[in-house]
Amino acid sequence: TINDETVELVQPYFEMEDYTLENGKKVCGNVAGLLSWTKAMVVFYGVNREVLPLKANLAKQEGRLRVANAEKDKAQAQLDEKQAELDKVQAKFDAAMKEKMDLEDDAETCKRKMQAASTLIAGLSGEKVRWTQQSKEFKSQIKRLVGDILLCTGFLSYCGPFNQDYRNLLLKDLWETELRSHKIPFSEDLNLIAMLVDQPTISEWNLQGLPGDHLSIQNGIIVTKASRYPLLVDPQTQGKEWIKSKEQENDLQVKSV
Repeated sequence: TINDETVELVQPYFEMEDYTLENGKKVCGNVAGLLSWTKAMVVFYGVNREVLPLKANLAKQEGRLRVANAEKDKAQAQLDEKQAELDKVQAKFDAAMKEKMDLEDDAETCKRKMQAASTLIAGLSGEKVRWTQQSKEFKSQIKRLVGDILLCTGFLSYCGPFNQDYRNLLLKDLWETELRSHKIPFSEDLNLIAMLVDQPTISEWNLQGLPGDHLSIQNGIIVTKASRYPLLVDPQTQGKEWIKSKEQENDLQVKSV
């Protein structure tokens, strides 16, 4: 019930010198309490006059805050819903991208294989003529194989004691003539060394001390492939040194006579 008029009416009393709490206590404790209460009410009124609009504004703002929070909660719910939908779409997108990458990798692998296959086919097409020629040559070699084997076995069995000239005489003049007379096919340019031993073996023999001339290589073939034990007439001791080196790993025992 306090208003501006009430405060204005009591204001002169506050300006009096004896209107103090100390003077009120001197008169009576109740008077002092009443004096203190009137001053407190005036102060309360002044404060409350400023606070009431603030309280009203606070209530108004709290109402607006509640509305805003409600809208915020509604918007958050919608956001959560949209986020869930986005997560599902993102998961589908990630799966699709992974499938796309896998397909691209498979396509790239297939492309590389196709390129390699095309390169191989292109490379092999150039070999077609050579392979066709080799196939014909193989068929011809098969037909000549019987005569070639006869010459090789004859060389291993009978040519050991003779020098190079007489070996050529036996092979070219006698045995090949005999084969022609009996119409047995054979290779006209037969290389006995290539037929009976490969090049790595010859290289190994050379490292072991066997000379590299044709006669020495032929002698090495006879020594290693003939079914009978060879007798070496070896004045230069080249054959002996070769055999000792060749059989060293087999614990060859040499007896001096």
